[in-house]
Amino acid sequence: MLDIAVASRSETGQRDTNEDKVRVCREGPRWLAVVADGAGGHVGGAEASRRTVDHLETALHEGNPPFTADALTAAVLSAHADVLRAQPGAEGLGRMHSTVVVLWVDVSTERALWSHVGDSRLYRARHGRVDLLTADDSVVQRMVDAGLLTQQQALVHPQKNQLIAALGIDDAVDPHTVARPVAIEEGDAFLLCSDGWWGALEPGCIASTLSQADSPEEWLAAMRREIERQAAPHQDNFSAIGVWVGDLGEATRPMAAG
Repeated sequence: MLDIAVASRSETGQRDTNEDKVRVCREGPRWLAVVADGAGGHVGGAEASRRTVDHLETALHEGNPPFTADALTAAVLSAHADVLRAQPGAEGLGRMHSTVVVLWVDVSTERALWSHVGDSRLYRARHGRVDLLTADDSVVQRMVDAGLLTQQQALVHPQKNQLIAALGIDDAVDPHTVARPVAIEEGDAFLLCSDGWWGALEPGCIASTLSQADSPEEWLAAMRREIERQAAPHQDNFSAIGVWVGDLGEATRPMAAG
C-alpha cells in the first residue's frame, strides 16, 4: 500500500480576515483533502467555506460512501445545498458563496477522485511534469477557452476573479468531477490551492519549489515564501494542501528550472 504524506497552510495575506478553509482527514485507507475559498454575504464567506469543508467531511469521511465519481459529485452538490440553506435571504453580491476543490484518495486501490467548483485548483506533478487538472469556472477562463486571451493575459485581466459558478449561488451547480477513479503512482505530488495561492506564484514556481523540497511541509513553505516575497499590496487569503504519494525520488521531481 502506498504511503501518503500531507501538509496544509492557510494564510490571511493582506486581508482583515481569512475566509479560506482547508481540511484534511483520514479514515482507514481513504484520505480526503479539501480547500474552500469563501466570499460575499452578510454572514460572510468564512461561513460558506466552513460549511463547505464541514459538509464534505461528513459526507465523504464520516458517511463512508462508495468510492465513486457519483458519490463525490453528490457530496459536492449536498454541500452546495447546505450553503444555500444558510443564506440570509440576500440577493446578488449579498449572497455568501464558496469555491471548492476536493481530492479523495483510496490507497488500498491506489486510485484518486477529484472535483471542483469555482477557481480553486488541483495540480499534479508526475515524472517531471506539472499538470493543472482543473479548469476555472471564471469569466476569464471562458475567454481563454474561446481564444480571446492567452493564459499570460488572463493573469492580469481585470475580470480574473469574476466567477461563473460557486457553491451557494442562486443557480444550479455542475461540479467538475473526474469521470472515474484515476490511478495514482509512487512519486505523485498533488497541490490543492485557492486563487490567492496560485495567482500569486510565478510560472514554474510549483515545479521549482517541489524539486528542492524533502517533504510536503517544505514544499508549501517554499511557495509561501515566494508569495510573501512579492509583497502584493492587496494579497488575498492564500491556502493550499500538498499531498505526496510515497517517495518522490529524483526521477519523479520536476527539474528546478520549471
